Amino acid sequence: MIGNQALGAGGKNVPGRDGGRPLGASDIGERLGERATLVQFSSAFCQPCRATRRVLADVAALVPGVAHVEIDAEARLDLVRELRVVKTPTVLVLDAAGHEVRRAAGQSRKADVIAALGEAV
Repeated sequence: MIGNQALGAGGKNVPGRDGGRPLGASDIGERLGERATLVQFSSAFCQPCRATRRVLADVAALVPGVAHVEIDAEARLDLVRELRVVKTPTVLVLDAAGHEVRRAAGQSRKADVIAALGEAV
């Protein structure tokens, strides 16, 4: 596990990609944030995904240099498999270089996301 905090009420930490390659704009479809990037894997009919989208967008607007990128899991099965995403929503917290520093599955809470960003910045 990566740390002791989950990013959400129903969420749980899941193993990260220890030593995995950093992700870049070509992987996630958008530029990385200057300080950190919140990458959300979602699916079309996922109710917790909608709530997580709002939370992550709020945090990205609140914390300078943090970007939020949402990826449709069904459209990016290659990346889902590579990163071993097993449920939606799954949120990856990337540092400025694109390295995964935390991962959580399930609906995210704002305070937990902000705390997790502390590891990335």
